[in-house]
Amino acid sequence: MVLFSLVATHADLDLETVGTLSSGAADVAGSVDVPAVTLATCNRLEIYAEAPSESKHDLAASRDELVEAVAEASGVARDTISSSFRTLVEDDAVGHLFEVGAGLDSAVVGEREIAGQVRKSLAEAQEAGTVNGTLTRLFESATRTAKDVGARTALGSRGRSIVSVALDVAGDLHGDGAAFYPGASVVLIGTGAYAGTALAQLQERGVSDISVFSGSGRAGQFVAERGGGARALAMEELPAAFAGADVIVGCSGGNRQITADEIRRLAGVGDDGRDRPLTVIDLALSHDFTPEVAELDDVELITLESVKMAAPQETENSVEQAREVVQASVREYLEERRRRTADDAIVALRKHTQQLLDGEMEKVRKQHGCTAAAEEVEFAARRIVRKLLHTPTVRAREMAAEGRSDDYVQALEDLFGLEVGSREETERRQPAKRRRAEEFSAAELAQMAAHLQKVPDGGFCRHHSPGEFQVERLEVAQRLTEAQAS
Repeated sequence: MVLFSLVATHADLDLETVGTLSSGAADVAGSVDVPAVTLATCNRLEIYAEAPSESKHDLAASRDELVEAVAEASGVARDTISSSFRTLVEDDAVGHLFEVGAGLDSAVVGEREIAGQVRKSLAEAQEAGTVNGTLTRLFESATRTAKDVGARTALGSRGRSIVSVALDVAGDLHGDGAAFYPGASVVLIGTGAYAGTALAQLQERGVSDISVFSGSGRAGQFVAERGGGARALAMEELPAAFAGADVIVGCSGGNRQITADEIRRLAGVGDDGRDRPLTVIDLALSHDFTPEVAELDDVELITLESVKMAAPQETENSVEQAREVVQASVREYLEERRRRTADDAIVALRKHTQQLLDGEMEKVRKQHGCTAAAEEVEFAARRIVRKLLHTPTVRAREMAAEGRSDDYVQALEDLFGLEVGSREETERRQPAKRRRAEEFSAAELAQMAAHLQKVPDGGFCRHHSPGEFQVERLEVAQRLTEAQAS
């Protein structure tokens, strides 16, 4: 299996294109046959997946399958989709996700929401059943690294995020900065993750007049789940709320955009009844407002693009410290992954030799029965196998430490015809469950009793003397044996 990712972010594309690609992104992983996790945020769409082998053909086929799924979900031409994504493979894909989770690749460097989005994307993939063990460990490791960056460096210590920067810009536009918010009236449109962050940020800034609207009707539930502190709006209440608002925050990402004419009519822009400016913050990747809103008199439109330009730069020392933490975590993850590959190869080799040994011992038992001679042959054979496996086992771990696990696996496949797969990708069978006495049938108990009549007390089988082996007997079978003997 080969790890790879398709990456489309604000660093390479305009946010309109990223938003278009992200349409229907939630269903992409579930529509393909390869294990996959989708990470979609306000400024990126990334898909992490595994190809069945390292061959160029298999990697290209897996990539094409994902591209086709994105094209179908978004309605964009396949060639456009393909050219929009960068493809990262193995170590590059790992390093990129770790940087993303730590906020190093964000429009607002050090933003705190992205780690939660990485964690959420894994949870959604697990719920949908599109993830495997490798991808689970990858995303869990990236999340832990993000926590380490937060705990060990100053990056993001001020809690900056897309939302916080947008609100900072809005406060500055009104001329009062942070002092603007305690007396402000805000309408929040949407009930998703960014809406939750926006509500929390507004409350932290002292805003007491917050109204929430959702076209899906979830505003009441959204407010209740967050302990109140806001008012849910019905459709008929929107005109009054817009007319009295100082700030309107859109983060619904719905299919319908609010037009400039609707803002003019609902908020009273241009009418004598409105005596203060209005700030509209559009945090939806697919936009909640049309661009013409920016042309209205006394209306300021803040978009993700303007937030990206206004985002403050973190100090060079903080970023460098964070990169050191991330790089160390990436090295540790890759070393652990190589060790795991070596362990899988060792297990495959041991299983192969054990099967050969069991097959030969079965022939010995058929010829000689369960005798002391057969036991001695098996003991000697197992000792030889252990000695033969010692050097290959040590060498596997040495090559893993050198980053050459793939060479070792290839050698096993070439020499022994083995197929080395991840133990976590194979079916997990439950260990044999010990049965209680009442779970045995009468026929099974009778068979036990017949066998026990041939076995000396304290013995294991009729070929061994009493006391040589000790086994626990089912009391019901013992009583049946005694009854048959009498």
